[in-house]
Amino acid sequence: MSEPDGAELLDELRAAITRYVVLPSDQTADAVTCYIAATYGVAAWEHATRLMILSPEKRCGKSRLLDIIEATCHSPLITVNISPAALVRSLGDNPPTLLLDEADTVFGKKAADNNEDLRGILNAGHQRSRPYIRWDAAARALERCPTFSMAVLAGIGDMPDTIMDRSVIARMRRRAPHEKVAPYRRRRDEPALRDLGNRIRDWVTSNLTMLSTVEPEMPVEDRAADTWEPLVAVADLAGGDWPERIRRACRAMVAEADADGTDATLARRLLADLRDVFEGAQNLYTTTVLERLHKIEDAPWSNYFGRPLTSADLAKLLRDYRVKPVDVREPGGPNRKGYRKDDLHDAWNRYAPRDSRDTGDIAGQPRRGDESDTATAATPRQAATPLSRDVTPVAAVADTCPDCGEPYGSLCHSINCEGLDAA
Repeated sequence: MSEPDGAELLDELRAAITRYVVLPSDQTADAVTCYIAATYGVAAWEHATRLMILSPEKRCGKSRLLDIIEATCHSPLITVNISPAALVRSLGDNPPTLLLDEADTVFGKKAADNNEDLRGILNAGHQRSRPYIRWDAAARALERCPTFSMAVLAGIGDMPDTIMDRSVIARMRRRAPHEKVAPYRRRRDEPALRDLGNRIRDWVTSNLTMLSTVEPEMPVEDRAADTWEPLVAVADLAGGDWPERIRRACRAMVAEADADGTDATLARRLLADLRDVFEGAQNLYTTTVLERLHKIEDAPWSNYFGRPLTSADLAKLLRDYRVKPVDVREPGGPNRKGYRKDDLHDAWNRYAPRDSRDTGDIAGQPRRGDESDTATAATPRQAATPLSRDVTPVAAVADTCPDCGEPYGSLCHSINCEGLDAA
C-alpha cells in the first residue's frame, strides 16, 4: 500500500470542517485542521496543545465544531463536566483527547474558585511528567496520576489566563444571514468523518518515530512555540503548502491572542447603542463616541462600574467583535483616533440587528428574502476557505430527510427524524 498523501488528507479534513462550520478566518480553519491531525501524534509530543473554542455569545458554532472534532480526532473523551479524580484516571500512556463543552460553567467567574484542582490538572497536562499526586488511604501510599493529554475546551467568554496561555484560541462568530453551512446529522455524517479520521490516524502514527525527534522551525517563541509545535510538525510532515499556511496561522493567531474578555450582555448593549451614536455619521472620534454614549438615558455608560466609560473600556468591549480604534477624521476636523461606521456593520448584523428584517447591513450583502441571496450568492465557506487542490467531498448531503422524505428546512414527520439543525 502506498504512503498516503498527508497534504491531501489535511485538505480533505479542512473541507469537511468548513462544510459544517463557518470559522472566523482561513488561519483558524488551518489551525483546527492541523490540531485534529496532531491529536493522533500525542505520543510524540513534549507538549499537549489545548484548543480553546470561544465566542462572545451563544449560537456561534462552538458545539457544532466540537461535534466535528469529536468525529475526527484521536480517542475523544467528551464531557460537560468532569472531576479531577475521574479525569486523571481516564488518562494513560496513550491518553484520549479531552473535549470539554460548556467550559464557561466550569471556569467562568462564578465557578472558577470551585474548580481550582481541575484547572491545575489542565495546566499541568500541557507538559509531560507533571503528575497529579494524591494519597491513597486504602493502599497507604502515594498515587501518581498522569495529566498529559490533548484537550479542547469550548465556552462563552474567556477562560482562566493560565489555560489560555497554553492554547490555540479560535474565537468563533455567529453566522451572518448570508452564511450557509450543511446540516450535520450524526447518524448520517459521522461514519464518513470517522473514516477520514482513521486515515489520518494511520498516516500520523506511521510517522510517530520521526515526529518524536523533529524540531520544526517556529515563527514564535517560548510557550507559544511549545503550544504550536505539534501543529507545525504535522504540517511539515504533510508538505505541500501546509508548512507555510500553518506558520502564517501561528503568527496571526498568536498576535491576536488576548487574555482579556468582554461581558456579552454589556457588549451587546453597546453595539445596539452605537447604532444611535453613529446615526447620520460615518466616522466619529473616540471622544465623540464616549460623549454621546454618556448622554444615553438608562444606559450604563455614564456610570460604568462607578465611573464613566473610558476609551480603554470601549476598546475592550469591542475587541471580541473585531472592531478597533483607527485614525479617522470628522468633517472639518483633524485626524484623531476613533471608529468607522463601516467597521461596525458586521458586528451589528451578527449580534445586534435592528429588527428581524435587518439582515442586510453588511455592505454589498443581500437582505433576507432577496432573490439574489439564493440565486447568486456563494456560501462563505466556498469564498473564505480556498483549498490548494480539489478534494473529494467527505459525504454527500441529502436534500431531503432520509426518514420522512421531507426537504431539510421543512417540518419532518417521522418519529425517527431528528428534525432541523437547531445549531
